Amino acid sequence: MALDGSIGFGTIALLVLCLGVALGFEFVNGFHDTANAVATVIYTKSLKPNHAVLWSGMMNFLGVFTGTVIGGATVAFGIVHLLPVDLVIHAGQSVGLLMILSLLISAVIWNVTTWYFGLPASSSHSLIGAILGVGVTSSLLAGRGFANGINWAQAEKAGLALLVSPLVGFCGAGLLLLLARAVIKDRRLYDEPHGDTPPPAWIRGLLVLTCTLVSFFHGSNDGQKGVGLIMLILIGILPTQFAVNSAMEGETLRTTAAATQRIEATVEKAGASAPAGLATRLKTIGQILTSTDRLGSLPDVQRTGLRNDILQTNADLDKWVKADGNPLSSDDKAALKKDRGVMTHVTDFVVPWVPLAVALALGIGTTIGWKRIVVTVGEKIGKTHLTYAQGACAEMIAALTIYLADSLGLPVSTTHVLSSGVAGTMAANRSGLQGATVRNIAAAWVFTLPATGTMAGVLFYMTAGNQIRAQQAAPTAQNIPAPTAAPAAVRVALATQRIEGKPGGQPKWAPIGPHK
Repeated sequence: MALDGSIGFGTIALLVLCLGVALGFEFVNGFHDTANAVATVIYTKSLKPNHAVLWSGMMNFLGVFTGTVIGGATVAFGIVHLLPVDLVIHAGQSVGLLMILSLLISAVIWNVTTWYFGLPASSSHSLIGAILGVGVTSSLLAGRGFANGINWAQAEKAGLALLVSPLVGFCGAGLLLLLARAVIKDRRLYDEPHGDTPPPAWIRGLLVLTCTLVSFFHGSNDGQKGVGLIMLILIGILPTQFAVNSAMEGETLRTTAAATQRIEATVEKAGASAPAGLATRLKTIGQILTSTDRLGSLPDVQRTGLRNDILQTNADLDKWVKADGNPLSSDDKAALKKDRGVMTHVTDFVVPWVPLAVALALGIGTTIGWKRIVVTVGEKIGKTHLTYAQGACAEMIAALTIYLADSLGLPVSTTHVLSSGVAGTMAANRSGLQGATVRNIAAAWVFTLPATGTMAGVLFYMTAGNQIRAQQAAPTAQNIPAPTAAPAAVRVALATQRIEGKPGGQPKWAPIGPHK
């Protein structure tokens, strides 16, 4: 695609830069977060360090690919949708890219800093904080106030997941250790590692299994965040190529059109209680989807307009369903939720090579720089060294928590869950916690959001502030309708008809078909 002459050198250079920063974030995530997964098997001598990190890297690779391709990338787009729809639609290409670069660079700086000091801070936490920072800064620069730069409903879900998951790790791992003590009487399970001697075979197998599960689910959850960001980059730099899923065709396209028409029927039945303009926009979407056999055959302007319409429609539907006083029954709401999920497949899609690139970056990053975090998890959280049982219980709970978060489409921190799980086993074992380490980890947890948010906001202000202020100072230019913001009726006409000239006669309207 980049070699057919349709994309200029400057665009290609910008694309390479942005992709490099995004993959760099995943690389840092690999040696920062995944070190938690290998901490117990290395510390307990269940696997040699080189074998452990290579194995964990492979499992992260599989986790990213499986979680994105099979799982539907719910977590990926959960992170992306932290930014409100209006901001995503109206930011403009250059401002949008500066926004993404600002948040990625800030998250990378924080991750490298905390890794240097051996603090198991969260890459997910840092990324979300940076997104909040650029969202709020963009809103303030545009004069829309503090609260309008973030999708607060999505931020609340993400924040709740990050808040609750460490508590689940602490309590769950502690209770599991107490249960193990009551059921499993082999005293070797509760011993500390002795020199370079590996644990008994069955304990070793258990620890390798838990390391495998944590690494796999870390990839399936954390890796999706990078996938979502790279898709934002592709849409921002190459909007005509990636505005919608150009590969959608045939039966899948007809199913999507049918779901949109069912949503339209529900909205029309609700009458005046539905948001203004919603039914018209849904009719536009439905007619565009039924006018072609493949989305890739639509003209560039229509693809971009279709994306904006679907994003705005889905946001309006979400607010309407949650609003008090709407006439929707529980069955209507369930049907709308299902059909909205089908409709948004047009915009929430992943290009096949993206999860592969993210998986490679995450997997390679896992093999580097693991030692600082391993020492902290294994030796500095509790006053006694980590036992086999404590390591296994902490990792089992971490794997289960991340799996449940994946199922719900929520971002959680492997770092927070696992380190709090280790602390929980120390508390349950009454072996005590090292106050200084716990305070440092807690401080990193508390300051991650404000630190990354401030860094990202300042960086975005410095790079894009003048451009946004210039846009605000030119209201006349803003009021000129852009091609992608054409009225719905115009886009319907464009989607369903085209002018066909005939020799010696006037042009006439004819149904549009796939480009030859």
